[in-house]
Amino acid sequence: MNTVECRSDSTFAERPLSLTWGGVRYEIAEIVARWRGPGEKGFRVKTTDGQAFDLTYRELSDEWLIQPI
Repeated sequence: MNTVECRSDSTFAERPLSLTWGGVRYEIAEIVARWRGPGEKGFRVKTTDGQAFDLTYRELSDEWLIQPI
C-alpha cells in the first residue's frame, strides 16, 4: 500500500514527512517545491537516499498520489 505520513498543524497535509511506495518506507529529507491546484496540494520531495517523488494530495477523495521522478 502506498501511503504518505505528513505533519498537519492548522490544515491537513502541510508537510510530508515520509512515504511508503512499493512496500519501501522513505524518509523525506527535503521539500524541493510546493504547489496548489483546484482541490489538491502538491509537493516535489527528495528522500534521504536521494530519490525524488511528486506527491499530490487530492482533498475531495482524501487520497495521495505518489509518482517517482
